[in-house]
Amino acid sequence: MTHYKDQLLACDFFTAETLFLQTLYVLVFIEIGTRRVHFAGCTAHPDKAWVTQQARQVMWELEDREPGIRFLIRDNDKKFTQSFDTVFGAEGIDVISTPYRASNANTFAERWIRSAREECLDKLLIINQAHLRRVMREYVEFFNTARPHQGIEQRIPVPGLTHESTGPVRCRTVLGGIIRDYYRDAA
Repeated sequence: MTHYKDQLLACDFFTAETLFLQTLYVLVFIEIGTRRVHFAGCTAHPDKAWVTQQARQVMWELEDREPGIRFLIRDNDKKFTQSFDTVFGAEGIDVISTPYRASNANTFAERWIRSAREECLDKLLIINQAHLRRVMREYVEFFNTARPHQGIEQRIPVPGLTHESTGPVRCRTVLGGIIRDYYRDAA
């Protein structure tokens, strides 16, 4: 699998409960090689049209990516419809369904969901869908641009500016202070 890791994309749904006990469904995609996460969206009713549109939007984001995505790993959730698979098939991407009751077959997506819950969602009261969308976008931005990952040699998924090794240490708060990101200013 390590040979194809840069050509693998995984996706999964998870739920979040609002303060008013509404269940919202969140769809995320993760590039296996870089661990870069793409927040597709959240909705209270993930119907065929919504899921298909999210697939199209992710494909637009990834269309100029090199190397191109060749495989999509997803579970057997009924929310993943035939039209969802068709969007990826039209781009030459093979959709791989995981075996039933085998959460380890989609470990990268499942692990990211665990991180999102532990580092973010378990510490917040989500008010509504717009609030969840804002929270997820900010967390995904932090995850992609500032959080080092052991699986990719303590690098970040989207390398930005080079970090200085000298100079004063600064703190940036994420999600209103729930997460603190420490970095060095240029000397």
